[in-house]
Amino acid sequence: MTAGTFYRVYDLSYDPGDGPALGPDGGPTGEASPASVSAFRLDKYVVTVGRFRQFVHALYPDGGADAALAWTPAPGSGKHAHLNGGRGLAVAPNVPTGQTYEPGWAAADDAQIAPTEANLRCPGWPDSWTWTTSVGPNENKPINCVNWYEAYAFCIWDGGFLPSEAEWEYVAAGGSEQRPYPWGPADAGVSDRYAIYGDAVGDCFYPTVGPCSGAINLAPVGTPALGAARWGQLDVTGEVTEWNLDWSSVSFAEPCRDCATLTQITPTRLGAGGSFDETVLGLLPATWEWISPTYRAAGIGIRCAREP
Repeated sequence: MTAGTFYRVYDLSYDPGDGPALGPDGGPTGEASPASVSAFRLDKYVVTVGRFRQFVHALYPDGGADAALAWTPAPGSGKHAHLNGGRGLAVAPNVPTGQTYEPGWAAADDAQIAPTEANLRCPGWPDSWTWTTSVGPNENKPINCVNWYEAYAFCIWDGGFLPSEAEWEYVAAGGSEQRPYPWGPADAGVSDRYAIYGDAVGDCFYPTVGPCSGAINLAPVGTPALGAARWGQLDVTGEVTEWNLDWSSVSFAEPCRDCATLTQITPTRLGAGGSFDETVLGLLPATWEWISPTYRAAGIGIRCAREP
């Protein structure tokens, strides 16, 4: 993605019955909270079960899920090292703190990495999870039931980092195009052409319209091929809510140039993109969720970012 500036808040005068109604000139209204981001890369796909299994094998090479971890992130790793002379993202100025730049991984968080068989079978519907210990039918489905620490650690292990909220939304909004959906103005419909999502009464639209029941309602990544974002990413909204780097905050940092909310002021981290069992509202780029970093759910997954 090329560098640019966009608005993190914009009004589509949304009508859940008819899809987003654009402003009088055909574009967004009520634009606020601008942010500028430098060039970076965001993975085309969310992390699949097959990719995540390689990570689990690196953590537990002997297959013993109760053994000590064979790998943990180096303290301070996971920064946006291409920014600010290797110091990473700037700490959002809306949070008073003595810290100035991105801290990276904290050694104290090693204890939160536990992608065991039991943890990856998170509660919910029967068979909510996509994880299988060996190769199976879910290899190309998103890994779910991962907490924030495991998402961050995976991206570090995989040579990347978690995207900031501003970076993630920059992609979802198509940068300065301020798109209604990542793919543009077309209504998402109830097929799987644009996104994997559901409605307000407990129905999912994949693989067919009917009551949501768990992992069966998650599609192989990239299934909604018409839902590609401006720079080619698929499933940016729908499928699984994607962990962001930021802590939740009641306000955005303004001005924000390569910044993130990296000081804890709430007990939650940001997730974005909606999931397979959420309504069309979750498909809007400027929709976020506040989630405990230890939380696991069938609708939460991972997408990594990388240096340009």
